[in-house]
Amino acid sequence: MEETNKESTKDEIKYRGIRAMPFVIGNETFEKLGTIGSSSNLLVYLTSIFHLKTITATNIVNIFNGTCNFGTLLGAFLSDTYFGRYNILGFASVCSFLGMLVLTLTAAVSKFHPPACGNQETAPICVGPTTGQMTFLLGGFGLLVIGASGIRPCSLAFGADQFDPNTESGRRGVMSFFNWYYFTRTFAVMVSLTIIVYVQTNISWSLGLAIPTIIMFLSCALFFVGTKIYVRFVPKGSPLSSVAQVLVAAFKKRHLQLPEQPCFSLFNYVPSNSLNSILPYTNQFRFLSKAAVKTPEDHINSSDGSAVDPWSLCSIQQVEEVKCLLRVIPIWVAGTIYYVSVVQSQNYVIFQALQSDNQLGHINFHIPPASFIVISMLSITIWLPIYDRVLLPWLRKFTGKEDGITLLQKMGIGIFLSIITMIISGVVEDKRRTLAMTRPMLQMTRGKGAISSMSGLWLIPQMALSGLSEAFTLISENEFFYKQCPENMRSIAASFFFVGMAGSSYLSSFLTSVVHKTSNWLAEDLNKGKLDSFYYLIAALEILNLGYFLVCAKWYKYKGRAGDNKVSERTDQNEIVI
Repeated sequence: MEETNKESTKDEIKYRGIRAMPFVIGNETFEKLGTIGSSSNLLVYLTSIFHLKTITATNIVNIFNGTCNFGTLLGAFLSDTYFGRYNILGFASVCSFLGMLVLTLTAAVSKFHPPACGNQETAPICVGPTTGQMTFLLGGFGLLVIGASGIRPCSLAFGADQFDPNTESGRRGVMSFFNWYYFTRTFAVMVSLTIIVYVQTNISWSLGLAIPTIIMFLSCALFFVGTKIYVRFVPKGSPLSSVAQVLVAAFKKRHLQLPEQPCFSLFNYVPSNSLNSILPYTNQFRFLSKAAVKTPEDHINSSDGSAVDPWSLCSIQQVEEVKCLLRVIPIWVAGTIYYVSVVQSQNYVIFQALQSDNQLGHINFHIPPASFIVISMLSITIWLPIYDRVLLPWLRKFTGKEDGITLLQKMGIGIFLSIITMIISGVVEDKRRTLAMTRPMLQMTRGKGAISSMSGLWLIPQMALSGLSEAFTLISENEFFYKQCPENMRSIAASFFFVGMAGSSYLSSFLTSVVHKTSNWLAEDLNKGKLDSFYYLIAALEILNLGYFLVCAKWYKYKGRAGDNKVSERTDQNEIVI
């Protein structure tokens, strides 16, 4: 558990700030290189080494990614309630290393994977994995899930903990840390999807998986080396208990009537040590406000003014905090549906690339299929500085707003771009399949079919547009959850994004299974299927999602502060982006 001397007052805490950053940023960089390097090429690994069918491998990867992301909610809860960020990060880092080690052993030790396929003419049937081999592999996935569940929701907040929020240098340090965090993440993704994937595909799977494992070991070592200089706060209990109290109290008092002026008549108590800003009363979700109605049966502590029974009487501050959470849920749902397009485009672009001509010009170099995903990362890194330095100043002048356009408007643009991405993906796939049937190349993809003479470079536009779509949604959605949730729920708010990604992975797996069972669109050999129709189906889903999002954005009321009537009482009428 956390050291007791870290429970001291703010004046006694020794913030190390920049001195702690080499350990935190270094750990984050190595961790991302390791985890992304191990997981980014899983589809190819499962189909080529474990000889799983495309649908089976896709579903396993979707479920794996979904569980990793959904587990962040549990990781955030355990961190905020019991163990603290340092302990969770340390334990999760070790689990990630062990998971990568298991994955490496499945490639390096012949007993842990099926035998290689023979010549396609003499032995066209590849032997699948045994029960023991799959169990060992899934055990490694389980360790990776535990690692991701702890690292993802805690690493960003733990880094910010190292800076004093009450000083100007500390606040600047936090801003610098956020910039470095996203930079290292993008850097790690790009290195993993190019160098490490190339080693895995063209040199050796054993070496290609051993490299991320070694990197993750260095990440663990670097993290623990900095132990003595970290600021480690003792958890003060989960804010989820306050949410439960409001729901229970509101249910108990569901038959009561609200007073005519609730903002003046409801129970209003704010603890002196509360981290949250005081929120104004809002008229949305009025049934929750009944939790703050004081009845003769409710008693108040004379010492501090709090309720004797918090499960029967809650403060209006607690109620408004719960309202903040409820308001973001519809937006979260729209974000979850949006990421279905991202998940499916990143999954199937690999299979499209496997059956495309990936040779660069006349040189003897073939682009690894999984490396096409890096195009979306390049799109993000190119677009963000252009937006920040060129487009944003113009938008500020045009709209008169400091942010240029609102967070929800950015998310709406991202959803719209996802529709265009899916349509372009469908057009390109139709062209690829047509050329594969009419002008195929001489070689065949093992276990699949003819390779199209269409250059794999035609896959770049859809991935670049997918990256541009993510650039609008990724940062804006994270910032939206961070700003709109109460301050003491920001660790949980950080997990909302990953939980949404989990929902997208599960929804993608469900959609894939249904389409595969009811049609021939997702055939093992893409040339015999109709992947373009699947892309158009997702485009239609995103059109419906955009309509739903616009309704939610128009209804949404931004979190305000007490005394700021303009913010607290308004519903943003400028959220319609199309």
